[in-house]
Order: sequence, then structure tokens, then C-alpha cells
Amino acid sequence: MRRIIGWVGAGVTGYLVGNLSGADLASRAAGGADLRREGTRNPGAMNASHVLGKRWGLTVSALDIGKGSAAARFGHRLGGPMGANVAATAAVVGHCFPVGRRGGKGVATSIGQVAGTFPAYLPIDIGVAVATSALPFFRQRTRVATAVASATWVGCATLSWLRGVRTPGGIEPTVALPLGALASSAVIAARFAAEADKVESYNRTVAA
Repeated sequence: MRRIIGWVGAGVTGYLVGNLSGADLASRAAGGADLRREGTRNPGAMNASHVLGKRWGLTVSALDIGKGSAAARFGHRLGGPMGANVAATAAVVGHCFPVGRRGGKGVATSIGQVAGTFPAYLPIDIGVAVATSALPFFRQRTRVATAVASATWVGCATLSWLRGVRTPGGIEPTVALPLGALASSAVIAARFAAEADKVESYNRTVAA
């Protein structure tokens, strides 16, 4: 029973951490621009970079990555390896679907999840995303790169669990590792699909 309570607490904590908006903080500090109304209208690092400047985009990215990593650490204290994965996944959900407002796409928060639960995969994650996004023949390269990186993440997490390989700095690889990766990937994919038309409209406006 104590473990279940710990897991539930980890999920609630992670979701609340995910609700904290780095984009909103950056918007206020930069002078009040509303990222939900300007640019791609997505409250995330990329739109912050478009609307507020690259420095603010990097700031938002760092804050969102920190959310995922912090949630994993809090969750581990509350519920061990399962708690870490539950909390980090919940942080991605909280970022994408916060209470009372439009959420972001969750990519940076999921990088924090990787850093907190499966750090050995982090260089691979970044490498796959960068390499895929550099390919010139995709219309929405960020979306495609995220999908490919997500699939790779789930695959590597599954292998780590099946082989019982604990990576340096990581947590014990239980079935929660690939399940957390799969759940976060599904949530992120849903957000990208929901925002696809807005991104396409913004790209046409910029191109014009």
C-alpha cells in the first residue's frame, strides 16, 4: 500500500510540476508578449525563440527540461524507479495538458524525463533528432524528428529493461521505463497533431 501511495504521490507531483510554465515566466520577463497568441501560438521554446528571441527560447527550453528532470528525482524519492517514471511522464502530461490553459508540445520536458530516468540515452536522443531534422525533404521537420527520436527512445528503453542494464546515473530499468517513454511519446504526438495546422499557417506567413 505504501508503494502505491508513493506512486500516486509521484504522479500528482509530476503533473503539478509539469503545469509550471517556463514560457509564461519568460513572456513576463521579456515584456509581456503572449506566446499563445503570437507566432505559432504554442507556449514552448521554439515559439519563444521566434517571438522573444533566441536567448529566451534557450531559457524556456532549459526551464522545461528542468521540469522533467526534477519530476523524475522527486518521483524516485517518493516511489523508487516506478515513481520516477510515473512522475516524469506526468510532468510531460502536465506540460502538454495543464489546467485551464493551452499547453506546449512537451519535447523539452521529455528530454528532462530522459535525463532523469535514462541519461545514457540522452546523447542518442539528441543526435537522432538533430540528424533527422537536418533532412531537407520533410515539410514539418521538427515533428518528424520528434517522432523518430520518440520511436528510438521507446526501443532503447525496452532493450534496457529486457537486458536489465542500469545505465550510469540512471535508475533501475523496470518495465516502467519503456512504458513511460511510450506514454510520453504518445502525448507529444497528440500535441503535434493538434498544432499541425497552426504551425503550417505560421510557416506560410513567414515564407510569404
